[in-house]
Amino acid sequence: MALGTYQPPWLRTVDLGEQLRMLGDWVRQPHRLRRGFQAYRDLLAVTPACIAYAFTLFITWWTLRGASDIVGRRLIFSASTNLRNMQKDPIQVLVASAFWTDGGFPWGEILILVTLMALAERWLGSLRWIVVVAIGHVGATLITVLGIAHKLDKQLIPTRVAFASDVGPSYGISAMLAVLTFRLRGPARWVWAAAVLIWYGYGVWHGRTFTDYGHFFALLIGFTVGAIAVALSHRLIAARERRAAANPKPAVADSSATGADAPGDSADSGGDGVGAATLDEPDGGLDDAGRDRTQHGHH
Repeated sequence: MALGTYQPPWLRTVDLGEQLRMLGDWVRQPHRLRRGFQAYRDLLAVTPACIAYAFTLFITWWTLRGASDIVGRRLIFSASTNLRNMQKDPIQVLVASAFWTDGGFPWGEILILVTLMALAERWLGSLRWIVVVAIGHVGATLITVLGIAHKLDKQLIPTRVAFASDVGPSYGISAMLAVLTFRLRGPARWVWAAAVLIWYGYGVWHGRTFTDYGHFFALLIGFTVGAIAVALSHRLIAARERRAAANPKPAVADSSATGADAPGDSADSGGDGVGAATLDEPDGGLDDAGRDRTQHGHH
């Protein structure tokens, strides 16, 4: 895609009401089950990061399932981002902790990855999706560990908290749920933002564990990352428009004088194929798994 027509994905928003109306129309059409399966398959085809993440969680769960209780606890403890492990080998545990889950089969995490997180990856692209999840996971973990260290120094929490297990993809998922706020436009954006803030705020008020605080910090990190990305995208578009205004293209000669088509008038001309697109063009959003994914090579 030519730089002059590129629109950052952060500015591609959808109207939730319109999407729900389209979904209602789709449900009333014939062969909806077959078409729904096809649409979902197309969605998964453009979300390799979510699929790989979900599969890795399944593999680590299967590993724990086949291990003894003692071995399983050692594996979880070695990958946990508790204060002791972060002081000993922070890089290793920051990476490993995101791919293990403590407990039974991670139904919730996998379902979220192959639904909401897949929609987020289709919107942002795999690279941006990975960056957001990584920032949320690492940032929330570091803030939580620093808080635990401070509380231990003040002798406000038991020493055993420094050795507690803390693994799973929930911090990264929480950050991405916050970022999804910027996918919506209109009142739906504020409703979504309020809903996730209330949900995670209630977790902090009711649970008061360091993991609950970590989820809330990850949510705030997601809001911050999304706001910065949107602001930078607007500045990119504004700078491009200023350059275009400062360097206007020369007028094209009237083709009627020669009987030949002017360059760019034909849909089959040798351009990049996206010159007719405008930045205000509405985004089809959730109805087509391929529409939000770039078709011109940017990620």
